[in-house]
Amino acid sequence: MTGLQRAMAGLVVLGTAGTAMAQSAREDAATTLDRITVTAQSRQQEIQDVPIALQVVDQNLLSDVAAENLGDIDAFVPGLVIDAVQPTQPSFRLRGVETDDFGIGTDPAVGIFVDGVYGGRGGGVLLPFVDVERIEVLKGPQGTLFGRNTAAGAISLITRRPQADVEARATVRVGNYGKKYADAMWNIPTGDNSALRFNALINTSDGWFQDGATGKDLGGDNVWATRAAWQSRFGDNTTAYITWDHESLDQNGRVTTGIVALPDYPARPTVPVDPNDYLDPRKVKTYSDADNAEWRTFDGVTLIVDHALAWGNFTSTSSWRKYDSTNHTEEDGTNRADLYVDSKNTESNETFYQEFKFSGSNDHIDWVAGASYFNEDARQTSEVNTNTEAVDNIVRNMGIAPTPDGSLFGFTSMLAQMNGIPISLVGEKWNERFLNTLDTTSYAVFGDVIWKATDRLNLTFGLRYTRDEKDFTWLNTPRNAPGLEAKLDTLEALGFFQALAGMGVPITRELLTFDMAFIDAPAMVNKGKLVRDKKRWSDWSPRFVIDYHVNDDTMVFASLAKGYKAGGFNALQIGPAFENEDVWNLEMGIKQSFARFSYNASVFHYRYDNRQAIRLVDPDPNNPVDIPRYVFDTGDLEATGVDFDMRWKVTDAFSLDAQAEWIDSKYKNYVTPEGVDLDGEPTGEPRFTASAGAAYQADLGGNGQLRFSVRQAYRGAQRCNEASDLQGDCGISRLLNVGQSRQRTDARIAWTSPLGHFNWAVYANNVFDKQYVRGLNTYGRGPLGVVGATITDPRTYGLEMTVKF
Repeated sequence: MTGLQRAMAGLVVLGTAGTAMAQSAREDAATTLDRITVTAQSRQQEIQDVPIALQVVDQNLLSDVAAENLGDIDAFVPGLVIDAVQPTQPSFRLRGVETDDFGIGTDPAVGIFVDGVYGGRGGGVLLPFVDVERIEVLKGPQGTLFGRNTAAGAISLITRRPQADVEARATVRVGNYGKKYADAMWNIPTGDNSALRFNALINTSDGWFQDGATGKDLGGDNVWATRAAWQSRFGDNTTAYITWDHESLDQNGRVTTGIVALPDYPARPTVPVDPNDYLDPRKVKTYSDADNAEWRTFDGVTLIVDHALAWGNFTSTSSWRKYDSTNHTEEDGTNRADLYVDSKNTESNETFYQEFKFSGSNDHIDWVAGASYFNEDARQTSEVNTNTEAVDNIVRNMGIAPTPDGSLFGFTSMLAQMNGIPISLVGEKWNERFLNTLDTTSYAVFGDVIWKATDRLNLTFGLRYTRDEKDFTWLNTPRNAPGLEAKLDTLEALGFFQALAGMGVPITRELLTFDMAFIDAPAMVNKGKLVRDKKRWSDWSPRFVIDYHVNDDTMVFASLAKGYKAGGFNALQIGPAFENEDVWNLEMGIKQSFARFSYNASVFHYRYDNRQAIRLVDPDPNNPVDIPRYVFDTGDLEATGVDFDMRWKVTDAFSLDAQAEWIDSKYKNYVTPEGVDLDGEPTGEPRFTASAGAAYQADLGGNGQLRFSVRQAYRGAQRCNEASDLQGDCGISRLLNVGQSRQRTDARIAWTSPLGHFNWAVYANNVFDKQYVRGLNTYGRGPLGVVGATITDPRTYGLEMTVKF
């Protein structure tokens, strides 16, 4: 029996057991589950009637874990991984599918939507939660219903709309590590048929990193955001809803802790670095001499107009979004200038989205059809910064300098001073950069029809056609070092280099003018030249679904759906272009819901073709001291898995929920840029992830209510392969286990006043203070012998007060 057959047999057993529980539930229906309405299929439906694997994150879960953005909930959604360490450069993975690239040349594989509007590029989607009602996480490709860049799935945030009554709320949260958070809402009717809703929040903290030498705070939050929404009804058939969102983020950047023991200056670490000598970043001090900073301003305006027609409904959605961001982070994890290297990513992005959608239903069909237009104008600058003292150490490690001490700038400075010229070339700033532009235009037409074949049987067919056009440019400029160039000009004017040539010393101005970061062949040939490429891609994304209602409590379904992500370009390597990504997903499942218990289970298998990524590798695998570079990387993979979730209202006061995912994800037709064949090897995705929650609400009579909640999350160990150590994202060394299994426990106790006007709560996230290594920053490993690491958050706790009127 295959794994897929065993999983299906398990679903049959669940269905049989569920029927028995249904009888019990009918006999004792004193408690019932709340109904959950979702819009996963572009229609309002109860979650148990939607033949899609999805998890809803409701307000209770958001409050239980004190969630402030999407990065705070992924541990409680099995299969979802969000790297939110850098809000302007997040990554999203769902069921093992993600896009491993921060450049504007590629798109994300998980689409983020707010009130049905596509959020666009990753740098502008990890925004603070402002008046979020619920979050729907749709697992598996959603190309037909949601469109481009949903090859892995979609995350749909639904916000609260203005209401007809006056309403106000304010929340203040204070906690350890200098946490100060406040948000407020005011809902005001502006007429018989209109209302305005305004939100504002501010979130600051000191962070939990301090510099080991200066005591300065290295991390922390500093963000504020506002949202204004106005809704009005015009006549009996038309409603207009307009929103404006603004965010300003200005805080310290990602913190990197060095994990290589350093000899005393001026001695430098040994290269290549032995992973068995890595230190545990949770047990050593963090040192930094970089101006780590992360900054972003964001504005977005959305207009949604709904108009009821005699035969259905028409909806127009228009959206404009713009953000500017900078992310400046240290890569070496030390406070030594002779080992210094950092990276800086600056981006400007503006998008416009327009969708026209028609929908309707009758006794036989339920249908949706429409067309959309998307345009994106993006600018990105990717920089590497260092100094000539660090460059000298790179040159020494590579053994390429024709000087006795192996340096270039240090030895040249010594010669100049010996000849009475008081000039030092050591310590001068050094910058290299890639500049990219992107102009994307995307068109799509789509339709989705549910045919109600019988009272119990529904057949669904959907199809979307998408056409993407991308105009992309690269500009890799020669190294920028104005202070160094001015001193070289002085030496040349004094005839210094001519004198060295006369003495037979092989140091010239040309020898001291070179690049270190971007030196692959295409970059060297095109230094200072603007290179342009323009490509078009198109795709047909269908979905086929059959769902059958065995009885009023039970539905079984099967679906075949395709997800699509447009082709793109490697922003840091001139020339290569990615072809389309395709994901075909076959899924079968069961959904049962009784008076006080419901569960959903499905088994899936997908084939993921032409996975797009860039990889940081050494040009020569046999020379680990060489300069790393980002290269074009594609491959195929496939996976089989099972998703499960359940809710159980045990009593009026006590409720339980649980979610789990098991997946077997393996590469298919993939050879790494280093030449390692990984066909049949695991992709790194853990086999098992799960979460569970319990809540108890005690009625204090005339003294209000107490609510106790606890949530537990588990993520299994990553499944390493032969190439895992090349990226430092999975593996075991003597002191360090990267990719080990993780656990997290959150708890909350809240008191609500009798009339619901006041709420006091104490909360703790990561109660047992478990910290894990997120990953390694290996950019400086080969050339400088330094490696940095990032780690997960420690225990945080606080006090929260909410006032409602």
